[in-house]
Amino acid sequence: MVLLMYIGIREAKAQLSNLLKKVQDGSNIIITDHGKPIAKLTRLENEELPLYHRIAALEQAGVLSHVKETTHLPPPLPVQADIQTILQEDRNRG
Repeated sequence: MVLLMYIGIREAKAQLSNLLKKVQDGSNIIITDHGKPIAKLTRLENEELPLYHRIAALEQAGVLSHVKETTHLPPPLPVQADIQTILQEDRNRG
């Protein structure tokens, strides 16, 4: 159930922690200035969260698993020609 609350600026400042808990639980809060709505506190949807938060949530849900071991790649192969020349030849072909 989404609850809609109206609260004045002064009261919102004094109760910010409690208001944020209510928002986490699904409430929407309208902040007013002298009775006029000026802002809305609402919970972020998953797609609005930073990538690292979304990845952590997927790991906790068991959808992703964190790779603990890094793969060791072989060293790059030596190139016998000038790289700049190879790139220019490739650009000229295309």
